[in-house]
Amino acid sequence: MDIVQPAIGLIFWTLISFIILLVILGKFAWKPILGAVTERERSIEEALSKAEAAKDEMARLTGENEELLKQARAERDLILREAKHVKDQIIGEAKDAAQKEGARMIEKARIEIDNQTAIAMAGVKEQVASLSIEIAEKILRKQFEDKQKQEDLVEDLLKKVKLN
Repeated sequence: MDIVQPAIGLIFWTLISFIILLVILGKFAWKPILGAVTERERSIEEALSKAEAAKDEMARLTGENEELLKQARAERDLILREAKHVKDQIIGEAKDAAQKEGARMIEKARIEIDNQTAIAMAGVKEQVASLSIEIAEKILRKQFEDKQKQEDLVEDLLKKVKLN
């Protein structure tokens, strides 16, 4: 049973080598490991703070973007209202101009119709007068063919002239 129970020298030397190993590890390994762990912890905290700052910046930019979007929508609405107003104004002016031009053309046509009517009436009067003269001439020629009828007509006219 000696194998199961170690000797006091073995325990001593194991303890001494363990303590030396602890001192060596403490001096050369744990400080760099703890430094690396501390550095890693610091870099993680720094990354978290940067992420928080980026999150805050994103929130700020999102707010600014929403504000810019609201302004853009308001400007768009204003431009559309102005464009509609200008369109309505142009349409109104075009309607007014068309109505004035139509009224001017109607008045011009009425004057032209009046002129043409007057010309036509003058032509009709001239033709009626010409026809009347021709008819009267033909009637008078027929009546004056007989010498007795001419003398009777002259006497009749003389009687009327003396009476008046």
